[in-house]
Amino acid sequence: MDIIVSIMMWVLQLLSYALIGRALLSWFDPGGNWAISRVLAEITEPIIAPIRQVIPPIGGMFDISFIVAILLLNVLQRLLVGALSR
Repeated sequence: MDIIVSIMMWVLQLLSYALIGRALLSWFDPGGNWAISRVLAEITEPIIAPIRQVIPPIGGMFDISFIVAILLLNVLQRLLVGALSR
């Protein structure tokens, strides 16, 4: 059981890093032409797309869906840790 939770924690952390990487790369490659930008978009879009439907970009430009997604992943990690400590 511990190995499954460890893998889940690792995946959630990896997704958080992918979201941060995609957000940072969007400043340097706004069109998403680089291979790494496309890979990160494919990995993170299933997480970001539903959040964007609920929370549209502010002012048409500032997309807070990345922040919300990272916070949700963090909450999931904390829930996993809390469930194990009982």
